[in-house]
Amino acid sequence: MRRFPYVLLDVFTSRPLEGNQLAVFTDARGLSNSEMQRLAKETNLSETTFILPRDEAMERDRGVQVRIFTVEEELPFAGHPTLGTAFCLRGNSGKQTIELDLKVGKIPVSFEDRPDGPAFAEMRQRDLEFGQIHDRVIVAAIAGLVPEDFRDDLPIQTVSTGMPFAIAPVSSLACMQSMKLNRSAAEEYLRTSDAKFFYFICTETVDKQARLHARMIFYNGEDPATGSAAGCCAAWMAKYGVAQPDERVMIEQGLEINRPSQIFVRAGRAGAKVADVRVGGHAVEVARGEFLLP
Repeated sequence: MRRFPYVLLDVFTSRPLEGNQLAVFTDARGLSNSEMQRLAKETNLSETTFILPRDEAMERDRGVQVRIFTVEEELPFAGHPTLGTAFCLRGNSGKQTIELDLKVGKIPVSFEDRPDGPAFAEMRQRDLEFGQIHDRVIVAAIAGLVPEDFRDDLPIQTVSTGMPFAIAPVSSLACMQSMKLNRSAAEEYLRTSDAKFFYFICTETVDKQARLHARMIFYNGEDPATGSAAGCCAAWMAKYGVAQPDERVMIEQGLEINRPSQIFVRAGRAGAKVADVRVGGHAVEVARGEFLLP
């Protein structure tokens, strides 16, 4: 039997059994594409990552090769898998930077060791793109809400830093909590748009230290924390004045499914353009094991 060790982490939290779960296969050499996909289905988490070690010179130049799978598909980029895998690669080495070679290119993750708590990591996401503005009447029907439940002073707009999300500002926390997304209608609409998923947000929060409350519901259920979407949201906030350039703010997510997560984001400006999107947080290891395959 072939043995493939893995590590289970909770990401965007400093407390075990909260945040977003991630399985990291620490040496995926010898696994086929279909085996990686089937293992991701077996773990049944939002995402599973596969590290493919290469020689040191190549890793110094290009970063550590990592592939990311959901239960249904391979993704070019995702936030909590990038952050969690970087934590796993760092281990106890004390390295200040880990560079990952993903389908979207090299993504650096920097670490801050803090004497009063666990290490904090922050990734710089790739250059961003602003896309389509969506009709709130259509989005409201998909979300089981009415148009007045969405902000009329802020647009529902697609933003991408490697994975495109329609950032949808809802007017109140009560509307966020009562939302009933029609997943089949959402998937049908998104197929004709430039967005992959919706990321619903509001400025009313449970934790007073948070700037936004967020939800992301997709084909594998509700996501406890969505780092790729949070990066898109950071750019959206900087563009529309919800956060100041380079202001680090916290997004709370996962409360509706009892997996509270804290995602720290910021985005800068280069002249009139939003730039330098960064997403950070904590991660904790909760389990280790191995899969046995013939």
